[in-house]
Amino acid sequence: MNGTSGQSSEERLVQVSIDSVTLEGNLGIPEGAEGIVLFAHGSGSSRFSPRNRFVAKVLREGGLATLLMDLLTLEEEEADRLTRHLRFDIELLANRLVGATDWLLQHPDTQSLHIGHFGSSTGAAAALIAATKRPGVVDAIVSRGGRPDLAGPILSQVGAPTLLIVGGDDVPVIGLNREALAQLRTEKKLEIIPGATHLFEEPGALEEVAQLARQWFQCYLTSVEV
Repeated sequence: MNGTSGQSSEERLVQVSIDSVTLEGNLGIPEGAEGIVLFAHGSGSSRFSPRNRFVAKVLREGGLATLLMDLLTLEEEEADRLTRHLRFDIELLANRLVGATDWLLQHPDTQSLHIGHFGSSTGAAAALIAATKRPGVVDAIVSRGGRPDLAGPILSQVGAPTLLIVGGDDVPVIGLNREALAQLRTEKKLEIIPGATHLFEEPGALEEVAQLARQWFQCYLTSVEV
């Protein structure tokens, strides 16, 4: 994995205003992009997550635009480091994603692009809930080692095609994803990567996640044949 902790030359810093807060994000738009993927981090992560940055790079190489952004302000992140309560505030995270989705619809560089959500950990539940609040706007969802089960009964309302990716050795999360899969009423798929643990740190595991995500988003956000 060749992820970096900073902003690449393919991206630029943007300010995303949502209600009374302004959040920072890294926006990357390759030439000819038809779709954009909004990343939903969870469990204390941020837009500098090396795993999500690696996935975003692979998506951009496949012609997809990406927006990695912090869902919490600096003050909220500091408080969450002490209490760990906001990372599990799924409703707050979902509302921030809805605001970011609306921002994409209004920004001149992204308003014509099809929108997808990529969620990891608790961010997966937030991505699913946010999609139900903007039906017909979010066209695809991918969860990486996520907790879609935390979306609860809202799962049956999700209309966007949803791919759940779980490590084969992440046994408890496999069960939770299977339960969530059963509740989804949209086009859906569960991919289990053999030998991978929760963070997909094993050789080749994250690369497989990125390729699966790219194929899913290309299928539903672009005219590219996969």
